[in-house]
Amino acid sequence: MSTRWWRWADRDEVSRVDAYTRQSLHLLLWGSPLFLALQALPRVPEDQTGLAAGIVAAGLTVCVPATVVLRDVMEAHPRAGSLPRRAVPFLALLAVAYVAALWLPTETRGLAVMLLWSALAWSLGGLRGRVATGVLLAALTLTPALASREPMTALLGLGVGAFFVFTVRVSLWLLAVVRELDEARSTRAALAVAEERLRFSRDVHDVLGRQLSVIGVQAELAATLAERGDPGAAARMQEVRAAAHEALREARELARGYRATDWHQEVEGARSLLRSAGTEVELAVDDLPPAWHEPAAWVVREAVTNILRHSAATRVEVRYADGELCVTNDRPAPAGAQVGTGLRSLSDRLVPLGAALRTAHTPERFTVVAALPGTAPAAVPAAGAGLVATEGGAR
Repeated sequence: MSTRWWRWADRDEVSRVDAYTRQSLHLLLWGSPLFLALQALPRVPEDQTGLAAGIVAAGLTVCVPATVVLRDVMEAHPRAGSLPRRAVPFLALLAVAYVAALWLPTETRGLAVMLLWSALAWSLGGLRGRVATGVLLAALTLTPALASREPMTALLGLGVGAFFVFTVRVSLWLLAVVRELDEARSTRAALAVAEERLRFSRDVHDVLGRQLSVIGVQAELAATLAERGDPGAAARMQEVRAAAHEALREARELARGYRATDWHQEVEGARSLLRSAGTEVELAVDDLPPAWHEPAAWVVREAVTNILRHSAATRVEVRYADGELCVTNDRPAPAGAQVGTGLRSLSDRLVPLGAALRTAHTPERFTVVAALPGTAPAAVPAAGAGLVATEGGAR
């Protein structure tokens, strides 16, 4: 007994609802004949008691194939399709038994018909489809009336039969709803995992993309100095080493979830990086609201990474005015280049905060513009729409 209870306690919520629904319908299928027998046997004449007992036994026997059909109907729910294959011989059995019941004495005929009627109602009550429902209700209405030859019995058969069908349908419908909710919960959990992976990959892209760009620029400069025999090559390689260690440190912080983007550190890092690449930098960002420091740091990081990878800029301007942060370089990539994942990912992060990203491209300048409204950003970044407007090429 304890093992059975342990197995029930070990089930999840959906399995419990499934087991409860199935057991309830089976209990109704087998309990109804017993209830009908208890109601009818006291009214049977003494000389027909044995016959009535045989009819009850036969009615319980019919519940065996009815259970098989009910199981098939439950497995098919909520699909609305053809009649289950094993329901055909079951209906043939009921038809033969019903014809035989019409030859019984009046006192026992009603008991036999109601036992068959109950098996039909509970086993096929879960069938979906208008045709199936109409045929079933017609059978439940007419069979008692034909056996009793009383028209009023048809109304009783229709009312009780409709209630039985409704009970089965509602039970299976609730089970289907529970299953769908469980699937939705599983899907939501999977989406949460996918979103977290996307966030992590985006942060890795932002951090390592910039650091690798630094390493590439410094290594190229060190190689040029080494070819000239300049003793400054060693110092440049030390900077490459320091950048590699910094990239490793930030990657570890990302893996642990501790890293936060610092606006001042990002701006100074961008200035140092661009100057080391021989690019003049002009900053005018003192009026940037503190609430937008972290999103603005994302913009500067991505824009500088684009400049290092896709342009030969000699001058870069980073300005904030009238609610817009602009990062401009004077030697853009060729017009018509495709917008890549970096700016699209950045736009996805800004849209939920109430900000918007666009690019402006001319033969002389390429500008990344982040519109930062006066209100503070939302607290939680999430995936959003793509670039609001693009007029040229970027990574």
